Amino acid sequence: MMQASPPELLSPWRTEKRVALQADARAFARETVLPIADELDPKKGEMPRSLIDAIGQKGWFGITIPEDSGGLGLGIFEYCLVSEELARAWLSVGSILARGQGLGTQTLDPDRRAALLQKSARGQWIGSIALSEPEAGSDLAGVETRAVRDGDTWLLTGTKRWAGFALHADFIEVLARTRDPKEGEPRSAGLEPFLVVKKPGTFPAGMTGHVIDKVGYHGFMTYQLELDAVRVPEADRLTGLYGDQGADADAGGFASVQRGLNIARVHTAARAVGVAQGALEDTWAYLQEREQFGQALAEFQALRFALADMAADVAQARAYWHQVAHLLDAGEPAETESAQVKLLATEMAVRVTNQAMQLHGGNGYTTERRVERYWRDARLTTIFEGTSEIQRRIISDRLLGK
Repeated sequence: MMQASPPELLSPWRTEKRVALQADARAFARETVLPIADELDPKKGEMPRSLIDAIGQKGWFGITIPEDSGGLGLGIFEYCLVSEELARAWLSVGSILARGQGLGTQTLDPDRRAALLQKSARGQWIGSIALSEPEAGSDLAGVETRAVRDGDTWLLTGTKRWAGFALHADFIEVLARTRDPKEGEPRSAGLEPFLVVKKPGTFPAGMTGHVIDKVGYHGFMTYQLELDAVRVPEADRLTGLYGDQGADADAGGFASVQRGLNIARVHTAARAVGVAQGALEDTWAYLQEREQFGQALAEFQALRFALADMAADVAQARAYWHQVAHLLDAGEPAETESAQVKLLATEMAVRVTNQAMQLHGGNGYTTERRVERYWRDARLTTIFEGTSEIQRRIISDRLLGK
């Protein structure tokens, strides 16, 4: 069960448009996403294309794309606001929004970039990101996939891991090394993103992939990819990652990663809050419907207090991601704040969903209730987009120096 009305936006961030957007996303999550998630998640099924198309019709793949490029012209705040609501129903649906937002559009040709932005905003240019490798996850500067120049094309060879939605995507962004760093250069020197254009449902020549069987985060498959001289035209070398419309298109390949990661971390915080909110609401309902010793569980003070702690934790994390998203929209780098909110919100989601399982008792440890889905999905949020340990390193380095 999900409550009919969303939590109020705090007054510093509340506008009529945001309240309306939140309510629309909340209703869509409850009425459209939740039944699909309840049916397909236990089967480890993939979200149907019809659901992706429905999201596209809402315009949510273009939340951060300017209006003159076919998008909604809104900010990171609104992007995270919609993602939180969708993640309440199914984490992967809160995540699929990131595969639009101008991802895969930062090509060298400005006319082509403009055309791809239009497609991205309509949900007709949805991609996968292949950054990590078996030996390079949090340390992206350690990427070893090579890009070798061959006339007007590049040949990409290497192994990529954790490429979500790779098979059904319209393209895959691949981070590869064009050269080794020179003496005195950072280890990231020579890393550039490339656009591998493909037909949905297939892999291009030279690329194979196998599905990584995950504990949770169902809704789309995640792949390990093998690249053997995958040919990419020079025109498909990108000027930046993530498609962030606030980034400097001339900043160059790896230089754009940090802002993209900051946005991704706030987005992850919002998704984690959504998952925790779902667990909170289901527990709120369960305590009222379940009776023991002749009274509803909601009458037991210890359980009431546990629910109160859960609600306070969720509200705190939500308020913080609101603040950090606002900073990013204002043009602040907010690197420390992005790491802090990602750490706080995702660790909170693990605690809250774990408590939700406990308050459901034996019923929580079954697939008959959604709470086990929230529990499984929350655990991932502390890992992807930089583990909790990486966030602690970023924060402590800002406090104490490297």
